Amino acid sequence: MEQQAEQQTPILDMAQLQRLMSGKQFEQALAYLETFLQEHSNHADGHYFAAACLRYLKRFDEAMSHLETVRKLDPNHSRALQEQGHLFRDMNRLDEAMAFYHQATRQNPSLVACWQAQLAILQQRGQQERAMGIQEQIQYLQSLPQPLLVVSDLIAQGKLLKAEQLVRQFLQKVPHHVEAMRLLADIGIRLGILDDAEMLLDAAVKLAPEHLQLRVDYLQTLRKRQKFAAAFTQAEWLLDKRPENPQFQSLYAIESMQTGDYDTAVAFLDKVLARLPGEPTTLTTRGHALKTAGHQEQAIDSYRSALATDPRHGEAWYSLSNLKTYTFSDDELATMHGLEEEGALTPNDRVHLSFALGKAYEDRKVFDKSFEYYSRGNRIKKIQSRYDADSMTKEMLSQKEVVTPELVEKNKGVGCQSPDPIFILGMPRAGSTLMEQILSSHSQVDGTLELPNVLALAQRLRRGKRISGVSHYPAVLQDLSADDYRAFGEAFIEDTRIHRKEAPFFIDKMPNNFRHVGLIKMMLPNAKIIDARRAAPACCFGGFKQLFAEGQEFSYSLEDIGQYYRDYCDLMDHWQEVFPGEILLVEYEQVVDDLETQVRRVLDFCGLPFEEACLSFHETKRAVRTASSEQVRQPLYRSGLDQWRNYEPWLDPLKAALGPRFADEFKR
Repeated sequence: MEQQAEQQTPILDMAQLQRLMSGKQFEQALAYLETFLQEHSNHADGHYFAAACLRYLKRFDEAMSHLETVRKLDPNHSRALQEQGHLFRDMNRLDEAMAFYHQATRQNPSLVACWQAQLAILQQRGQQERAMGIQEQIQYLQSLPQPLLVVSDLIAQGKLLKAEQLVRQFLQKVPHHVEAMRLLADIGIRLGILDDAEMLLDAAVKLAPEHLQLRVDYLQTLRKRQKFAAAFTQAEWLLDKRPENPQFQSLYAIESMQTGDYDTAVAFLDKVLARLPGEPTTLTTRGHALKTAGHQEQAIDSYRSALATDPRHGEAWYSLSNLKTYTFSDDELATMHGLEEEGALTPNDRVHLSFALGKAYEDRKVFDKSFEYYSRGNRIKKIQSRYDADSMTKEMLSQKEVVTPELVEKNKGVGCQSPDPIFILGMPRAGSTLMEQILSSHSQVDGTLELPNVLALAQRLRRGKRISGVSHYPAVLQDLSADDYRAFGEAFIEDTRIHRKEAPFFIDKMPNNFRHVGLIKMMLPNAKIIDARRAAPACCFGGFKQLFAEGQEFSYSLEDIGQYYRDYCDLMDHWQEVFPGEILLVEYEQVVDDLETQVRRVLDFCGLPFEEACLSFHETKRAVRTASSEQVRQPLYRSGLDQWRNYEPWLDPLKAALGPRFADEFKR
């Protein structure tokens, strides 16, 4: 997948282009670019440089057109985002310029010119506190060795192999350089190698304890690893260092949310808002805290307040739609359409707005438009993604080739004997949150989160000495000893203890764990595994119209999600064969049709006595962080089972990808 992101593209004559543009010969540079683009119309850099030339020539509408093309070809092109900011700045549309500058520096923090442009606008507006923070960033970047600026830029472009090579070369010459260590950790995070990233950042923080950005990166990595207590300690340190810093107040609030203290989170977000009234990102985060804690009306008010400040803040529109129970008014729909027609939306805002419009038209039963907007949002996400469906198919096939009945028999009962974990796995939007809510309503079961521990272990086994090395997983499962499997299981039990309360059993509902059932059962032979499954059309289309935060890149096209579902079912068939009687298949439709029978069946499988609270699961008071948070707080209803049929005229690519095995499910 990495190589796919770094494929060769037609090469511009940069020497000629730079000579012309540095000599302010913009007409000549533009003529060269127009000739080049006649043959290579999909060359993002060509359109980017053309936009820059046109901006200097004050042909703003033409420049905007080229930048729109770049956005379609490469939504994460950081220099194009910067150029969009420059364009709006030169048009004296400073709010829009700042939005794009912010997006560009989030995508690529090494863009010194972008930081300098923001600084100039903030100083012009007299916003000295924000200007000071940006001035510090500029000074820091200007102090860095040039090779590390190059590495940072390569990371932003997704060229991770080259970036890793360069930063390792630099570290060989300058060992323990904290910024180099931070960048190498960033590469690890982007590749999902969170344990190595954590170790690098931990070492870097010890070398430079006053380096605030290192602390922030370390905190965020700890959060990704769901080490919430350790992340909270870092947030406390930052807040103690600069108690009036809005960023650190916000980080403290987020870490309070992660530990379940939503009152403290909202209180600190309110402190941020007292200093930065109407700040849309903070208001949206506040809405998330209120929603997760079950305060839906207050969450809605917070999302609306974010939009009152900045109607272009796409995440707030999407957050309203993602409540699943919110219906947009006609005025809100008109506002969203007006925003969509503007050129000022960042790619991420456009994605969020597209999914919100998809939901708005779904509620109005205008399904052709709804499908159009869901597809539009997914297309942008697909361009941003490096997901390769065929590579994923090969990965799942390799599990079947490696984890044979012989390997399972060889390692039978060798792992950690703890019976505590209950894994709920499968596809997203298949009812796993419902199953978790039912089980966590039982007095002997703790609901936790989608824990990353198994995925992190698989990633650690996958690589060699290099972060982006050749995969050794799952083949390495054949070489592991009984002691290895026992140690893995014991580490899982110990590392997940922080998420538990007092119950003897706990749930890990990471859906993607289905790809690693062999590893799970050999390191935790007494763990219970529940395959939460939903019929293919409903499950796949449900995933397609859901904008996931991360980790479900197969959902960005009907073809990819159909192939993934087919591979999932094939792999689960294999797990059922090699672990007979140890995996319980629970079909969502049967739960809806006969809740009590299915609840008793699940409890029997888990060795738990029946409790009435499991039937009234919607009354259980607990934080729910998934997309189904509001739905599992309501009684079961049948109306959602066949919603996909409203979109059937557009689902032929899904049918083809699923293949003959699932054809009958479209006919029922």
